[in-house]
Amino acid sequence: MAQINENYLKLQAGYLFPEIGRRVREYQASHPDAKIIRMGIGDVVLPLAPSVINAFHEGVDEMARQTTFKGYGPEQGYDFLREAIKNNDYKERGVDLSIDEIFISDGSKCDTGNILEIFGAKNTIAVQDPAYPVYVDTTVMGGRTGKVQQNGFYEGIVYMPCTAENHFSPSLPSQKADLIFLCYPNNPTGTTATKEELAKWVSYAKANKSIILFDAAYEAFISEDHVPHSIYEIEGAKEVAIEFRSFSKTAGFTGTRCAFTVVPKELMGYTESGEAYSIHKLWYRRQSTKFNQVSYPVQKAAAAIYTPEGKKEVKATIAYYMENARIMRESFTQLGFKVFGGINAPYVWIHSGSGLTSWELFDKLLSEAHVVGTPGSGFGPSGEGYFRFSSFADREKVVEAMERIKKIRL
Repeated sequence: MAQINENYLKLQAGYLFPEIGRRVREYQASHPDAKIIRMGIGDVVLPLAPSVINAFHEGVDEMARQTTFKGYGPEQGYDFLREAIKNNDYKERGVDLSIDEIFISDGSKCDTGNILEIFGAKNTIAVQDPAYPVYVDTTVMGGRTGKVQQNGFYEGIVYMPCTAENHFSPSLPSQKADLIFLCYPNNPTGTTATKEELAKWVSYAKANKSIILFDAAYEAFISEDHVPHSIYEIEGAKEVAIEFRSFSKTAGFTGTRCAFTVVPKELMGYTESGEAYSIHKLWYRRQSTKFNQVSYPVQKAAAAIYTPEGKKEVKATIAYYMENARIMRESFTQLGFKVFGGINAPYVWIHSGSGLTSWELFDKLLSEAHVVGTPGSGFGPSGEGYFRFSSFADREKVVEAMERIKKIRL
């Protein structure tokens, strides 16, 4: 008898974004003339930058010639891309890394889920709430929780509420947490953390021999000078943190897939007997065994982001999305919503204040305005009453969506 992993049966309904897709498809099927504007899932709409496309073509052409053909690449990624990441994303910010601490991957979604494989099942895991669903769902899948409770929380997870009342900055856990998921700029709230706030987490991790799993997928959207782009800007963070980065939203790689994870050599985990062991070595072993790398043309395209022209082009793309965010922020503010995010992140997080649940607001916007967003409760119980809009949309659709929403009664 082939037995299943019954931890999957603990998961609530479907994964958030497929569930949104299902509801939209059903509505579209029964209302074929409805022109639906999608501003829910964080998928990009602008094409890859010219410099990226040129490098992509060059990489494909190299694969067509025997003299330049590439077979299996290095499991940790090509040196030319890791060197570009080291020099541009870290060295310029005063962070010293070696390239073998940088692991190229096919997405931060994969890495933030897969990273738990190298940690023991007895670890207590803390998550911001609301949070990117992958953190919680993969914790459940790995058998690290009990069943979901009536309040929406899983037994065994330490939830750290992030609401307007605490300025979306969670308090340190009252109980000891071994692994701590932090995401800044935050998805879904669009808010950020100061260096002082991150420093308290680094201090906590050091005191408790904990490890911070720091998701910085949206760091390229930071516009304010005082906001840190990397947790490694905090002294001592390399001893307690793993950082995840992505090219998906930064440069439109959602369809081509390329990201990276930084695992410093100073970072240690512990055996059950208390013996220190290198987390870098464990992740290296995991990736070497279970991952055969991103294709050469894609890595070559990613490296083009760091060229002078590539930097200008990517900056222009980000500016386009952030102008969309500005339009949304101002529109929702005029409509009387409490509005958060949209300054250092591509997401606008609103509090409806209307008494509707998040999913009720989703259905109302879909049926009356033909606009799709993401219900806040889909990110966790503390997201109830909130709603996320993505700025990854065509400008004219953003403007039209705001006009449609102004016409309905909320």
